[in-house]
Amino acid sequence: MRIQDVLPVIISVMVIILIAVIEKQSKTIAAITAVMPLTAPLALWIVYSSSGGEQTAMSEFSFGLIMGLIPTFGFAIAAWLAARAGMKLGPIILTGYSVWAITVGIVYLLRNLLVAK
Repeated sequence: MRIQDVLPVIISVMVIILIAVIEKQSKTIAAITAVMPLTAPLALWIVYSSSGGEQTAMSEFSFGLIMGLIPTFGFAIAAWLAARAGMKLGPIILTGYSVWAITVGIVYLLRNLLVAK
């Protein structure tokens, strides 16, 4: 196994443990920790390594990261609204992912229509 395959899992487990510990002290800090960029830097590292640091590959991947933030914001807003509406955990997550999936589709379609390749 290569380090690129194992490192994201190790870091993810460490962050989950950290969130469980921090959550007892501050819900806000736990939430900030939960959304901190973990996989993006690791993915950048993998793309950089596999492309030899080629600028076009890095630029295209970084733009994809930016586009990926839009559905993530949609997930967070939908989950927040669902929680405020009094939903239980399952429906909150389902609502968030539903909005995320719809937003991914919209972003993908708009990107294909507006961005010249």
